[in-house]
Amino acid sequence: MIDINLIRTNKQLVKENIKKKFQDQKLPLVDEVEELDKKYRALKQEGDNLRAGRNSLSSQIGLLMKEKKLEEANKIKEQVKKNNERIAEIEKEEEILEGKIKTIMMTIPNIIDESVPVGKDDSENVEIQKFGDPKVPEFEIPYHADILDSFCSLDKDSAGRTSGNGFYFLMGDGARLVSAMISYARDFMIEKGFTYCIPPFMIRGDVVNGVMSFAEMDAMMYKIEGEDLYLIGTSEHSMIGKFKGQIINENQLPITMTSYSPCFRKEVGAHGIEERGIYRVHQFEKQEMVVLCKPEESMDWYNKMWNFSVELFRSLNIPVRTLECCSGDLADLKVKSCDIEAWSPRQKKYFEVCSCSTLGDAQARRLGIRAKGEKGTYYLHTLNNTVLASTRALIALLENNLQADGTVVVPKPLQMYMGGKTVLKPIKK
Repeated sequence: MIDINLIRTNKQLVKENIKKKFQDQKLPLVDEVEELDKKYRALKQEGDNLRAGRNSLSSQIGLLMKEKKLEEANKIKEQVKKNNERIAEIEKEEEILEGKIKTIMMTIPNIIDESVPVGKDDSENVEIQKFGDPKVPEFEIPYHADILDSFCSLDKDSAGRTSGNGFYFLMGDGARLVSAMISYARDFMIEKGFTYCIPPFMIRGDVVNGVMSFAEMDAMMYKIEGEDLYLIGTSEHSMIGKFKGQIINENQLPITMTSYSPCFRKEVGAHGIEERGIYRVHQFEKQEMVVLCKPEESMDWYNKMWNFSVELFRSLNIPVRTLECCSGDLADLKVKSCDIEAWSPRQKKYFEVCSCSTLGDAQARRLGIRAKGEKGTYYLHTLNNTVLASTRALIALLENNLQADGTVVVPKPLQMYMGGKTVLKPIKK
């Protein structure tokens, strides 16, 4: 959510930003909220004047009563009564206007960074840099579900019976490999100075509205029937919500956390749920990184965070590239975002495994998260990035470490979490 002062002082900037995001249908909202804000401020001024006048009139009543001027005192009392009635009306009108303004302000997209390329959708995202040599072996790389099947590690048929499409059972070495990757990602981030956390896996509606746009919520979140609770789509939601309504002492900044959670997603949209594999599913596990910092430090942290993901994937022998998200591909709360994509030797192309974003003070404004320092109180900047998402990281690891004989080399950093195993061997059926 942007600062309403931007609309008061530079609404053209807000409109140009909406155009860059190809959301022209939202342009009228800027003028609408400007008019509502003018009405709100006029009412507030009227109310403040009446309250100030009420104090003065009350003093006059007291003096007149002492002087036995009852008629005059009663006239002023009548005026005070009318003023109080008007103040009550104003307060009701203010509440209605405040609600309308907030709803619109939560719909108007955040101001994107000047460095963000302008484009309509993800097809216009821009490659920044490649890390590692993307190789295609001479032998054929099977589909990841078939690789897992060779280890008797994937069962989607049983999951279909228990839970439906979009779920899966991971077993044996496949399940163990996922646990190893998550554990390694956790320790990797702890070594970078991040505090490890396991958050709540369900959050209230006001937290959901604080961390994401309405459109994202509808497409992603599962709601618990009869409860004001939602299953999290990522632990970022809980981790940012942890600080809702808090004023943090500036000397505690930056706050750097890495969190583990399962993630639950409806995956509503054009992509759909994958029938056979585990690339797009309703449930997976993830290690996340979250930072709350001073506004002037957010871009430095943004660059550190995506670099952490690159370093982690390269340590697992997975070539990656970074892709700058264009304006039309940015969610409404984001200021700047990049995807880290892993190389798929089977598809001979890259696919998304991480997403790093800075949201400026948008989430902090929605949730009332501020810092207090020598120069006063201000809204913090929030950032998040995937350290490792279990299913997509598993696909990347299997394809890039598969050998011609069907074995999969266990990257060195994971071996200690796999009981010393260095190679996974297919199971004869």
